[in-house]
Amino acid sequence: MPDVTVSSLDSRLQKQVENAQTALQRGNLDYVLDVAAQVLKAAPGCLPVRKLLRTAQLKNQQSKSKLGARMFGSVTQAGFLFGNAKEPAKMLENADKLIAADPNSLPALKLLAEAAGALGMPETSVWALECAHEAQPNDAELMLKLGEGYLTIKKPKEALRVADLILKVNSNDGNALDLMRRASVVVTTEKGNWEDQKGSFRDKLKDEASVVSMEQASKLMTSDEMTGRLIDEAKGRHQLQPDNLDHIRAIVDGYRNLKNLPEAIVWIRKARALPNGKADVSLEKTETDMQIALLEAEIKELETSLAATPADSALQAQLEKDRIGLANFRLADAKNYVERYPNDFEGRFTLGALYLGLKDYGNATSNFQQAKKSPKVRIQAIIGMGRAFKARKMFDLALAELQNAKNELTNLDDQKKEVIYELADCYEKMGKKEEAINEYKIIYADDMGYKDVSAKIDAFYASQ
Repeated sequence: MPDVTVSSLDSRLQKQVENAQTALQRGNLDYVLDVAAQVLKAAPGCLPVRKLLRTAQLKNQQSKSKLGARMFGSVTQAGFLFGNAKEPAKMLENADKLIAADPNSLPALKLLAEAAGALGMPETSVWALECAHEAQPNDAELMLKLGEGYLTIKKPKEALRVADLILKVNSNDGNALDLMRRASVVVTTEKGNWEDQKGSFRDKLKDEASVVSMEQASKLMTSDEMTGRLIDEAKGRHQLQPDNLDHIRAIVDGYRNLKNLPEAIVWIRKARALPNGKADVSLEKTETDMQIALLEAEIKELETSLAATPADSALQAQLEKDRIGLANFRLADAKNYVERYPNDFEGRFTLGALYLGLKDYGNATSNFQQAKKSPKVRIQAIIGMGRAFKARKMFDLALAELQNAKNELTNLDDQKKEVIYELADCYEKMGKKEEAINEYKIIYADDMGYKDVSAKIDAFYASQ
């Protein structure tokens, strides 16, 4: 039961797929779900139809309540997942039923991958693993299976990418290192085009021996050495295709993995200088992130040195200079972003927080006021306004903001505790000790260990 294309289907099925694609564009999800499922019964290995079905399933899940899907998954999946591995067709059927109920069910996607692999549908198996990886991107075991799948379908570069993701988290992962070595060998041998080379049989054998020798040598390589080799390969591709941003991105990623940020920044600037790189916002953000990371690393190094020699006035001055430089860089970047996207209220919050840190309370409050329009950062923006108003001794305005936030929050979680704490602190600064202690008591009754609340409560009763 191999993977098949739409063009290889019966003409009647091809017409049904075409109709389903049109229905998807028009939002007729029920039709797509029905037709795609029927086509897959006849041709389970038709991956384009399976992808079409998943798109409709995800859209359908977004438009309807997830309660039914979750209930179905929790109640019925146990029986499906303990299927007999000797009956992969039945496993595939069970996986499809589970995915129909919950498209993001990780066990169901894994079951689909296993069944498709057993049925000789490697492309479908790898696609299922990709979907599972999207649902759970930090699962190293899942990523390893995905990398092995990429090697099976002759996509060694994708296998290298997956191995690199694992090694970013655990540079000593032996399985990931082994995957990277094997994938690198495949990439190298593919470049050699052994079967297409001209020359004697003896010459080919000599080349093959070189590959084997290289493979054996690669087993002694460290992750950094392997990354360095991948950078060199990407540079070679860049020389052949200087306008291809993907090659430069590979170089940048390699240098970032090696923690060589200055060199990574050099290359990202080369990418941004290209005609197709000037309009790429992601490149700009990448450069900004790296510049901030570089400044932070320099500050951390200075802090470590100063801890060893605290009397070094030159180090102290340099540390203060670098801290100011980082703050100004962040501020300039945030201002530039808000100027381009004035209605991005989360960006407004970031800018307000930076102004607050620089004690520019006027600009802080104006940006926090705009940020309150975003439900995602509304409460934190109100807290920021409260702190800015307190710093300017506008206590009545601070109280009004913080009281509104307290009333909006129903659960006494960390966010509400933070609001109440700021509210109490505001009362304290106004000299209203009784009102302040009443607010502190709310936190104390739920979490005695929150900040210095216990000390404040103890001090209050000791003074009675």
